[in-house]
Amino acid sequence: MSPRRAYRSDLSDARWALIEPTLTAWRAARRGPGTAARVHDLRKIVNAILYVCRTGIAWEHLPHGFPPCKTVYDYYANWEVDGTTEKLHGLLRQQVRIAKGRAAAPTAAIIDSQSVKTSCNVSESSQGIDAGKKIKGRKRHIATDVLGLLLVVIVTAASVQDSAAGQQVLDRIAVEHPTVSMAWADGGYNHGVVNHGARLGVQVEVVKRPTTKGFQVLPRRWVVERTLGWLMQHRRLARDYEALPERSRSMVHWAMTNIMSRVLTGEPTQT
Repeated sequence: MSPRRAYRSDLSDARWALIEPTLTAWRAARRGPGTAARVHDLRKIVNAILYVCRTGIAWEHLPHGFPPCKTVYDYYANWEVDGTTEKLHGLLRQQVRIAKGRAAAPTAAIIDSQSVKTSCNVSESSQGIDAGKKIKGRKRHIATDVLGLLLVVIVTAASVQDSAAGQQVLDRIAVEHPTVSMAWADGGYNHGVVNHGARLGVQVEVVKRPTTKGFQVLPRRWVVERTLGWLMQHRRLARDYEALPERSRSMVHWAMTNIMSRVLTGEPTQT
């Protein structure tokens, strides 16, 4: 059988070289029944995940040139559960920060949220209604560094208020990024978030929208809003299709992994 033609979402050799050490180490460390027979190529597994992330298709509709869809999803789920996806994402973020002349560890964050509709396979218990935006679904609460690189993502029902989820985001920042001492947020994050940040040693500043009409670039807030725009280039994230919030969070990490690997190799980001 002749090799399949490459898809635009496939990893280049340079991008795979950034990802391969982490996944090879993961496979080498595995023990137990069924781990001796390594049938599927890890690069093909990652290409399949990125294909789903970029095109938005269902797992069952993966083209035949990829490994079986259930196998791909099994890797996707296992890497989410054992933290491999987040570890890979974190390593790439550090490399991008260093390449941009920044320290590996961030010192500031920008917080925002995004409500998206869900698909019919999402249970009622994990979705809700965002009364402000009139959206029934889930909400992604994210924090980025000043470059727009993802630091924290939490997925909740859309009915969860920013003020409540914002405190959860700050908790995650304090644990995972203890060097962060400053954060910016919009007017949806009230004094409870500011006070909670103070207790954690993070100064939270609310950047309010100006009263004048018309579009304006808001200081600091434009960075996180641009990141949300980057995520929307991945059609799997235009709507939340994942049955579990944890899998939804993992898809966000894969989208950012796709973006950061392209930044590091100088390859253009697909639009």
